[in-house]
Amino acid sequence: MIEEESQSPLQRIAVTLDQMSIEELEMRIERLRQEIKACEAVLAAKRSHRSAADQLFGGRA
Repeated sequence: MIEEESQSPLQRIAVTLDQMSIEELEMRIERLRQEIKACEAVLAAKRSHRSAADQLFGGRA
């Protein structure tokens, strides 16, 4: 068996995910979808602010 210390973070996540039930995985996916939506909203706001600043100050170099 691979020692935990020698595993990459993705390998450790895979092992953890493999141990989850179907219901736990479904709940995790829903939480991740909600987190993605929140990140996308913040990203859109930041892009909007950047665009407004670019228009005001003449764009990026």
